[in-house]
Amino acid sequence: MKKFKIPSIPPTTNKCIRFPNDIISRVENAIEGKNCTFTAFVVEAVRVALDNIEGEK
Repeated sequence: MKKFKIPSIPPTTNKCIRFPNDIISRVENAIEGKNCTFTAFVVEAVRVALDNIEGEK
């Protein structure tokens, strides 16, 4: 069994980015009714994209 560790929040930096309105709507629809914020969704999407790019090397 994995040992429980109290999670720490990583340091963050505020970045302002503009999203096309259709993308905002699609993300908001995808997270509706889920315990997820717009920011958390975008951060995870970027992580997956970066992993995919790095995996292609």
